[in-house]
Amino acid sequence: MRDPLRALAETLSHLDALLAEAGQSRDDVLDVERLSVDSGVPRDVVETLLDGKEPPAEDITDRIIRRFEHLRETRRRDDGQRHSYGEIAASFGASRASLSNLVNSRRKTHGGEGAEPRAARSGGPLAATQAGIEEFFFGAPNGWLSAEPASALDDALQPVLADLRAAAGEDPLARLRQAHGLRRIAHRAAELSDAEQELVADWIDTILRRRERDQ
Repeated sequence: MRDPLRALAETLSHLDALLAEAGQSRDDVLDVERLSVDSGVPRDVVETLLDGKEPPAEDITDRIIRRFEHLRETRRRDDGQRHSYGEIAASFGASRASLSNLVNSRRKTHGGEGAEPRAARSGGPLAATQAGIEEFFFGAPNGWLSAEPASALDDALQPVLADLRAAAGEDPLARLRQAHGLRRIAHRAAELSDAEQELVADWIDTILRRRERDQ
């Protein structure tokens, strides 16, 4: 699995290079609030990641529930109201109480007197619950609720990077064809190590999931 912080650093490096060529800065193209809405990453964490720093560890269940509530707040119904727990749960055969209890059981006061933050853990709600929520909001499960903050921000930055590439007339596939040739690319695929093949597979999977989500 590709390291999320390293992948984000590569995206930001490429973005900075394109901005430098265009005589622009990050302030010209990056809207931190928009990135926070698109990624589900809190604004302060977005700023931390953009500064190249690693954010504090986060309990994965807290992350999933926070992003679930973030979706309800930012992806509302046509009438402006939030989607109800019952509406969301019914879409994948769950009960309203199951989602309500999940959220309410994990509510905590941040910064309150006597509050003790929980240590980060690797567990989370059932995969079926996550997948159902993601399918309701995105049309297909995509790992959005549980993605590492760096991965979520990296994904949210891709449209910005794509716009800069288009403005610069950059065709990454053409660059690959020129540097390696299609036959050499196909031939060298068989020479990749297991780790390298897994990295390529992760990239392809990310691209296809993004396309499915945006359709």
